[in-house]
Amino acid sequence: MSPYLRSFEGDPAQPRPQEPISVVVDGAPTEALPGQTVAAVLMAAGRESWRTTRTAGRPRGVFCGIGACFDCLVVVNGTPDVRACQRTIAPDDTITTQTGAVLPNRVLASEQPRGRTLASSDAGVVVVVGGGPAGVAAAVVAADAGVEVVLVDAGRRLGGQFHRQLPAEFNAGKPERLQHGWGSFKRLLDRINGHERIDVLGETSVWAIESRADSYRLWLQTGPADAAGRKIRAVDAKAVVLATGAYDRVLPFPGWDLPGVYSAGAAQALAKGQRIAVGRKVLLAGTGPFLLPVAESLLGVGAEVVGLLEANRLTRSARGWLSDPRVLPGKTREAIAYAALLARHRIPFLQGRTVIAAHGSDRVEGVTTAKLDKSWHPIPGTERDLEVDAVCLGFGFTAQLELAVSAGCELGPGPDGGSAAQVDEYQQTSRPGVFAAGELTGIGGADLAAAEGRLAGAAAAHLLGTTSGTAPTASKQVAKGKRFAAALAKAYPIQPGWRSWSGGTTVVCRCEEVTRGQIEEAVADRDVTGQRSLKLTSRAGLGLCQGRVCSRTTADLTGIQAGHRRPIAVPVRLQDLAAIQEDL
Repeated sequence: MSPYLRSFEGDPAQPRPQEPISVVVDGAPTEALPGQTVAAVLMAAGRESWRTTRTAGRPRGVFCGIGACFDCLVVVNGTPDVRACQRTIAPDDTITTQTGAVLPNRVLASEQPRGRTLASSDAGVVVVVGGGPAGVAAAVVAADAGVEVVLVDAGRRLGGQFHRQLPAEFNAGKPERLQHGWGSFKRLLDRINGHERIDVLGETSVWAIESRADSYRLWLQTGPADAAGRKIRAVDAKAVVLATGAYDRVLPFPGWDLPGVYSAGAAQALAKGQRIAVGRKVLLAGTGPFLLPVAESLLGVGAEVVGLLEANRLTRSARGWLSDPRVLPGKTREAIAYAALLARHRIPFLQGRTVIAAHGSDRVEGVTTAKLDKSWHPIPGTERDLEVDAVCLGFGFTAQLELAVSAGCELGPGPDGGSAAQVDEYQQTSRPGVFAAGELTGIGGADLAAAEGRLAGAAAAHLLGTTSGTAPTASKQVAKGKRFAAALAKAYPIQPGWRSWSGGTTVVCRCEEVTRGQIEEAVADRDVTGQRSLKLTSRAGLGLCQGRVCSRTTADLTGIQAGHRRPIAVPVRLQDLAAIQEDL
């Protein structure tokens, strides 16, 4: 049994997987479980890395765990650049290490695209993008109001990151043990699955949105990017609800690009969705309450959590929460439960300390931590070395804005200072008929996301001529959730001293392997006037992830505001684009 794969015997979710299937990994026959991702198969086989970078040949594996960073690329059945964390394994798959830049060794034929809407009604169609708390809530409210809904989600099963489900093939006996609020979510799932006006498209990504005379056209890609028979097609909508969520923010330090350094969300996604632990001895570091459920998830798959480092001190966090005492009563019981969990497992919870360096040759073997002053500068003499084989980092979240940008929505600051889609009191963006809900409008948690989803679904239905009684109640819930989001941002702020954790040789742009020194040199020596010229001169943000991981960091280091100009939201192969008919 691999140290990464906990035995299913005694697992709190009680998975009962089917018989193993056979795949080939770098020429060696390997057993895999139906429903596992390629990343889970490789990690269960003891692999942390299966790719080298295109410039310096550095080893890489999983980093974000949700398909945002492109660190975990691998060759599957002769097709390179497949995100291992997103691709579900299939019998007889051949998986090969991706060394640098690799060209495909076969041509995949995709189906012809369709311009016709996937659901039709005299009242029009609402397309909801994203199957997390905001998306499922919006879909149910809009469909209950009488309109046709197409619910699009990149995952195989609905739930998003918060309600991430195990693969159906695992046949979990008690999936509720992995979820907070499972009962209400399961009721929503049952309603969606039995609703005659909701069409769910799983394993489907929206890669662009076009404005038309009286509607929007969304371009979809269905099926794995390395599989023949995948579809590129379009759906027209009178109204669109964007509920695309967010991904972890990670701050750079020496060694943060080593295999074994993960975002906190990656650790939770692998634990909750694949029952895989990212390591034997795991350290959590960052700021914010999200680190607590990640620790719980890691313990559930047998990892030893050697510590939880909170960069902010209790006094600062307390001042933030007390800025609005009305938000505290609903979270006190949850906080007590997590405190008991840490105490029961004797997990040290250290405030005002974080990781400032990771060490190892081809993988993480240890870290250096240090106490921080109130501005997050390391305090000399407080450094401590710790032996670990995995470190998970989370410094808040960054909204997934690609589709909002594609639709032409106005952006502005969220409660935590990051960019967010700007919406009115009905969740409508600056684009008529385009609504946004959840973390896309500002980081505020699952309760706020669901409330915004209900409000957006009701408003989208109203736009199409139907009414729902949900709006007044949802508006109150949104107002309550926004108070929580504001207090959260004040309780766990990012302090400027994090810039002192890195030096000139520290990688900032993981895709293009651009260092902090190269970025600062580009700004000092060349006529850099904005984000576009900074990208062109330094190459930071020009890689596969298109700046998702590094753009906020680069902006903070240089003072040049981050740009959001990515018209293509997810990767699409050129041959598929070429196949789109001009008359669509």
